[in-house]
Amino acid sequence: METQVIIVGAGPVGLTLAIDLGRRGIACVLVEQKAEPQFLPKMERCNARTMEIFRRLGLADRIRAAGMPDDVPMDVQIIRSMTEPPILRLPYPSVAQARTLTRECRDGGLPLEPYQLISQYTLEPLLLEVAEQSPTVTVMRSTTFMEFTGQDDGVLVMLNDVDGVRRTLKGAYLVGCDGGASRVRKQLGIRLAGEGDIARLRQGLFYCEQLYERLPISNGPSRGRHYLVVGGPPTFMIMQDSTRHWTVHSAVESDDEMRRMFERIVDVALPYEMLYCAEWRQNLLLAERYGEGRVFLAGDAVHLVIPTGGLGMNTGVGDATDLAWKLAATLQGWGGPGLLASYEAERRQIGERVVGASRYASLGYRAWLAEVRPEIGDDTPAGSAARAHLVEVANVQQRKSNEMIGAELGYRYVDSPIIDNVPGGPQHDLRAYVPTTWPGARLPHMWLRDGSAIQDRLRPDRYTLIDVAGGHDAGPLLTAFKVLGAPLDVLVAQDCALRAVYERDLVLVRPDMHVAWRGDRLPQAADDLAARVVGHDNLNNAFGSISHR
Repeated sequence: METQVIIVGAGPVGLTLAIDLGRRGIACVLVEQKAEPQFLPKMERCNARTMEIFRRLGLADRIRAAGMPDDVPMDVQIIRSMTEPPILRLPYPSVAQARTLTRECRDGGLPLEPYQLISQYTLEPLLLEVAEQSPTVTVMRSTTFMEFTGQDDGVLVMLNDVDGVRRTLKGAYLVGCDGGASRVRKQLGIRLAGEGDIARLRQGLFYCEQLYERLPISNGPSRGRHYLVVGGPPTFMIMQDSTRHWTVHSAVESDDEMRRMFERIVDVALPYEMLYCAEWRQNLLLAERYGEGRVFLAGDAVHLVIPTGGLGMNTGVGDATDLAWKLAATLQGWGGPGLLASYEAERRQIGERVVGASRYASLGYRAWLAEVRPEIGDDTPAGSAARAHLVEVANVQQRKSNEMIGAELGYRYVDSPIIDNVPGGPQHDLRAYVPTTWPGARLPHMWLRDGSAIQDRLRPDRYTLIDVAGGHDAGPLLTAFKVLGAPLDVLVAQDCALRAVYERDLVLVRPDMHVAWRGDRLPQAADDLAARVVGHDNLNNAFGSISHR
């Protein structure tokens, strides 16, 4: 059996990659060891950048319909139990409220799509169904990846099916999206470096039909998504997308202790069922490399982070969307040799920043947790003082976990071989997002005069030159792209508000919505610019590559 791309691992990252490749007409086989997605609590929030990516795949509305209702608040609260007033409540808008803010925003400072709370056990089956409906995607369930052998023109992959029958599959490229224990990564001999086994907690998944409807209980916490519990071992509870399932993470030693912890948090007699409980370890690890030759790695196979900050799966989706268009361009014949080489150059630096951001968020949580005093629950002056002190500290430190919009939207690729690497650039800020079209950055969302979003006007299978001043002659660049066989659109969007945010008359955007180049006029060597952004050193080298193909 032969295909173009073999993907190992049908988690959200592998599924996103398969769907994206399928949308681009690339034949791929997705290999998954499990027969069906598991009902396990893993990720629970798609951040704004991920939802923008899913919008470009035509999936955002479907994901929102399956996830948390849009009127549910996203508040974070520090509590002792559900029957006591919260010690600190950090309010965050519901999806509906966030969408209203986006509709009113005209300065590029907000994403086109807000976050969406959706549990992985809801998201995975949805993405799997989409993948299986794609005519160019083949999903092989109950199939175990064993090993691969590299060849000059592709990769041979050995598989075992559920009956123990060994199969051989050949693809032009192999992508390991097979998690932290990645077999693909291990065969490549690539190490994970950093801080491993930092801490161990138990995770329990509970079903409690009445809890959400009963909030607030006896003047206890209001509705929200995260409840950080004090007055015992480090514990936090997360509302899942159904509002009937709850995940508890706690430094307890047994399943029975986990049940008692849930009962202690709820603090009233409500019927419930514990559906799952297991230990997990906190890690901050990054792969030394993101692949080798025709084999690439993405998601948890290359970066493992503490869930604090919610960056793990979302970064993996970013890996997938970066790799998808580069694989497609190469297989379609117009991508230069530098295009796939840029995957590691671009995404590993993001993985490194995300590991740092996760560490920053986790240290914020630990900082205020260390300030919890034994008398914090007492109805005494000392108890009041302890609560006031905790509020003062946590109001600063806990926000480090919940306010990471800069890490989500503001990352940009530095020293990439396929962008115009202008020296300098804005600082990388984890907490704040300042819209910019500096090369390497995500194109800021802006509304056009006709009410459409500029991101929706950029087709995902091609580059787009945005002319925000009007009247520029794009002919030389169009010609250069045509010579290379690479797709380029020109979008004239003459708008003073757009020009004020984008800062240049012309902005060249890649298929993944990252800026490749900007300027007030095209460079004289437009052909060299075109060659570089599609993965060639220069046009002469491109001609050699094209004639060779």
